[in-house]
Amino acid sequence: MSRVTFVGTSDAFGAGGRRQSAIFVETRSGGLLLDCAPTTNTGLAAQGIPRGAIDAIAVSHYHGDHFAGIPAFLLAAIYEDQRRHALLIAGPPGVEMRVRGAADAMGYGLAGRELPFALRFAELPAGRLVDLGPARARSFPVHHQPQTCPHGLDLEVDGRRVVFSGDTGWFDDLPQHTRGADLFLCECTFHDPAIPEHMAYSELVARAPRFECERLVLTHLGASMSERRGLLELETADDGLRLEV
Repeated sequence: MSRVTFVGTSDAFGAGGRRQSAIFVETRSGGLLLDCAPTTNTGLAAQGIPRGAIDAIAVSHYHGDHFAGIPAFLLAAIYEDQRRHALLIAGPPGVEMRVRGAADAMGYGLAGRELPFALRFAELPAGRLVDLGPARARSFPVHHQPQTCPHGLDLEVDGRRVVFSGDTGWFDDLPQHTRGADLFLCECTFHDPAIPEHMAYSELVARAPRFECERLVLTHLGASMSERRGLLELETADDGLRLEV
């Protein structure tokens, strides 16, 4: 049995005083972090999850609230944790260039820095199954700003399926990617439609049965959803929520 811990469940703006996107998936084979926002180091500390428990990071897309925490994560792994075991960072095409560019922009450049652990990168082409160590992942296209190279992730975890939408608005093919999943982690930024590249609860609640998954949990909650979390028909996540899968 695997465990899912919501480290950060807010939108890009920290709605409700919560942290930005990061979800820790603990499996028999190790730990996988879905997204790594700038607030992830403090979120991991708050949940008692050591960075060393994370063997791989899977990035959903290249918006800062989903991957800009990686440079600080790496710096802390070097100087605070004295990490020695390998770390894999996987994401859409160009993931190595994006991470190294973000590190340079933040003054945490990796070029010429000797790392005490092996750092590997892997791209996740749509539809291809990739072994990440703690899980196997297959990406699928979603409806979000195309310049961020967005995708969702379909994960095989200890014989179970966990699907993560990343950031997306509604698109008609989404249910085919969630059908039969044990857990679907779906973004829901707004209560009522506001931006077509993000999901809204009022359009999602009527369509939820189409997902045909065992459990649906909403995350990436903006201000209008944050104030309603725990009060709606569909289950909403909060920082620190732990689920068994």
